[in-house]
Amino acid sequence: MFIYNVTTHVDWSIAEEWLKWMKDEHIPEVTATGCFETGRILRLMEVDETDGPTYAVQYSAASKADYNRYISLYAEGMRKKVFEKWGERTIAFRSLMELVY
Repeated sequence: MFIYNVTTHVDWSIAEEWLKWMKDEHIPEVTATGCFETGRILRLMEVDETDGPTYAVQYSAASKADYNRYISLYAEGMRKKVFEKWGERTIAFRSLMELVY
């Protein structure tokens, strides 16, 4: 299994709305691509939240091919939607992890 992790720092001014949007719209849209089996949101703890909370959104893919399909067909469009909606009020970085044990 592969985990596509998107860690996002969210400005306090949009934190509640962003979280609701992620749960109700964005994660369902990403999983509807068929590339991921599940999506979940985790809040980072013991980090500086002066400017806002930080979340890790993790999507589970059954195979590297599923992840690659998402990156080649959908990732750019999804990132564009996020930027159009939230602009620079979020900062994200992405990583891919493989479940080992």
